Amino acid sequence: MADRLNNVGGTPGGLGHFLMGCIMACLGAYLLTNHVEVVGSYWNFYGGGTFGITLLPMLFGIGMLFFNGRSAIGWLLTIAGAVFILAGVIMNMHIYFVPTTLFNTIVMLVLLVGGIGLVARAVR
Repeated sequence: MADRLNNVGGTPGGLGHFLMGCIMACLGAYLLTNHVEVVGSYWNFYGGGTFGITLLPMLFGIGMLFFNGRSAIGWLLTIAGAVFILAGVIMNMHIYFVPTTLFNTIVMLVLLVGGIGLVARAVR
């Protein structure tokens, strides 16, 4: 049993490589995503200032559900409106890599890619 834990993936020392790879990959992914800035922009749906119009289907659906909780059209409007709003929020996001030094960027990428390589080596 202990031999199976030490030789994960059939390679000698596989557990150590796997754990070190996981730690490196997680640290690299954390550092990389920590240097990303996500900002929103104005909601545009065939013109400026149209966010209120995108709320209408969901609000009508919620109103219908308060009147009759089993209304299929009410559920459809509510779910479709919520999905439409979520899609609009995601479409209006801008993602930027925050300026950092080349050394920091190389360290982040080496940790991420090296960790993934160690995990792949351990489970091979």
